This record gives sequence, structure tokens and C-alpha cells, in this order.
Amino acid sequence: MKKLRELYSCFFGIGVILFGGGLAMLPLLRREVVEKHHWVTEEEVLDIYAIGQCTPGIIAVNTATYIGHKEAGIVGSICATFGMISPSILIICLVASVLQNFIDLPVVQHALAGIRVAVCAMMLETVISTMRKGIVDKLGILLFLVSFVLACFTPVPLALIIVLAAGIGVIAKKREERK
Repeated sequence: MKKLRELYSCFFGIGVILFGGGLAMLPLLRREVVEKHHWVTEEEVLDIYAIGQCTPGIIAVNTATYIGHKEAGIVGSICATFGMISPSILIICLVASVLQNFIDLPVVQHALAGIRVAVCAMMLETVISTMRKGIVDKLGILLFLVSFVLACFTPVPLALIIVLAAGIGVIAKKREERK
């Protein structure tokens, strides 16, 4: 029962301060589940996050569900997931009922603009730290560049890019093992 409360409260805390979606969550997630609770390693959190990106749904919720399941099975995944979504449900209900009356005020517009800038900074930090851990060899550099070009400049679906990169990674690892 203690583990379930920890999962709920950990992901509730992340959910309360999570602005900007999944990429913004990674520094918070790393701090909580790697450094504070030691539920996963740095490498595992990146793998779990990648799985969360590849599966349908919200990355933050997918990641919470996965870690919850890893720590306490199905009930743990439910607690972690509910912890992650509870703040959003409460906040959006409050915001929707209040903000619609004030959305056109300049102070509100400026506050939202400031939040967007802060979220961009958090996302950039996430990209840089993920690149340092994820791109470890020449194949990684090549996969990064090709994936970046495909994602930014072509209509190729992101899911297909991820599947292709995973396939290339598997093939490269098998070739490496044969040597």
C-alpha cells in the first residue's frame, strides 16, 4: 500500500507542475524516479520514455503507467496513471471555469507567453540530455540526422520513423554480435 501511495503522489507531483507536454516532463521525471525514488536508472527512463512516445496516447501518461506497472503491477500502473492525470483534470476544470473570463486581458496573455518560453527551455534541455545519452556512435549520429530530416522536412509519419530506426538498431546490433 505504501508503494501505491508513493506512485500516486510522485506522479501527482509531476502532473501538478508539468507544462508543455511530454518533453518538458523528462527532467522532472528523471529527478523523481531516478534520483529520488531509484525506481529506474537513467538509461531505463530514456527507454521507458521512448516506449511512451511510440505507443498511442499521451507520453506522460504512458510513461507513468509503465513505471507504475514496473514497480507494482497493474494496480501500480493504475495508481501512477491516476496520479499523473488527476492534477490535469482538476486544473483544467478550474482554468476552464475561470480563464474564459480573463483570457483577453493583457496580463494573462503575457503570462501565457512567458510560460511558453519556459517550456521551450525545458524541452531544449531534454533534447540535449537525451542526445548525450542516446547518440553514442556513428550509427546513432546517422540515425539522428536521417530521423531529423524525415521528421522535419517530409510527411513521413513519426511512428514509421521510430519503427524504422528501431529496426535498423536491431539489425546493427545483430551484425555487431556476429563479429
